[in-house]
Amino acid sequence: MTAQILDGRGLSQKIKEDLKEEVAELKKLYDNIPSMINIMVGDYHCACAYANAQKKTAEYIGVKYSLVHFPEDAKQKDILDYINKINNDSKIHGIILHKPVPKHINYRFIADHIAPEKDLEGINISNIGKLILDKQSIIPCTPASVMEHIKLSGIDIRGKEAVVIGHSEIVGKPLSLLLLRGMATVTVCHIATSEAGRLVSHINRADILVSAVGKPLLIKGEWIKEGAIVIDVGINRVKDKIVGDIEFESASKRAAYITPVPGGVGPVTVVMLMRNLINAFKEQK
Repeated sequence: MTAQILDGRGLSQKIKEDLKEEVAELKKLYDNIPSMINIMVGDYHCACAYANAQKKTAEYIGVKYSLVHFPEDAKQKDILDYINKINNDSKIHGIILHKPVPKHINYRFIADHIAPEKDLEGINISNIGKLILDKQSIIPCTPASVMEHIKLSGIDIRGKEAVVIGHSEIVGKPLSLLLLRGMATVTVCHIATSEAGRLVSHINRADILVSAVGKPLLIKGEWIKEGAIVIDVGINRVKDKIVGDIEFESASKRAAYITPVPGGVGPVTVVMLMRNLINAFKEQK
């Protein structure tokens, strides 16, 4: 068996075209377009790369994008004051606080002060609560990207065994809720699963396997169930090469569908941010 590649770049382009048309319609309807602000604190190469991708995508689909840069030694109060200001600015429809932030900044505390209707990453405490209750239209971006890739496979996830490796607040936990929404049977694995010696047995039975750990080539191809959908969220630099959490070549011989790294989940994540902005704009109007 040779897996079919779930091409994130092609998928992102298709979604961008749809969003571009939607923005044009919104402009006709409201004589206005969605506008967002990305707040970055300090200088981080990986963060700058993601910000540049956001800017290019925003320009392509026709929304307003601004990057507001605070210095590395910025005080938390100054950032909070700025967020409170744009929370109350009706011309701004979406806000994100870019990760990572310096150690003296409490990311969770600040993220929870972004107005829920403007929280484009869908991760403040109010929006996570809405996600649990299935009342949320602003979905965390990386989990939304994973779901778009699964959708691309054409497989109905109802009743499927879905295994998520990693239980972070921004990927693993919200993704498990989205999979439950689709009526998959969901198992979330983490460091304690590995310590108990049970990680491989869980992976062996996964019809849908998603890894979001950030450890290069952690998951061996021979562990993959034949015919599985394999989604690799991991982005890891090994010397001069970017690799995922999963051994791509060997996994491709067993999976039915698989995402590459790079060129899989990442490109669609940026587009999901813009989709959230459009949804936020429509709800605020």
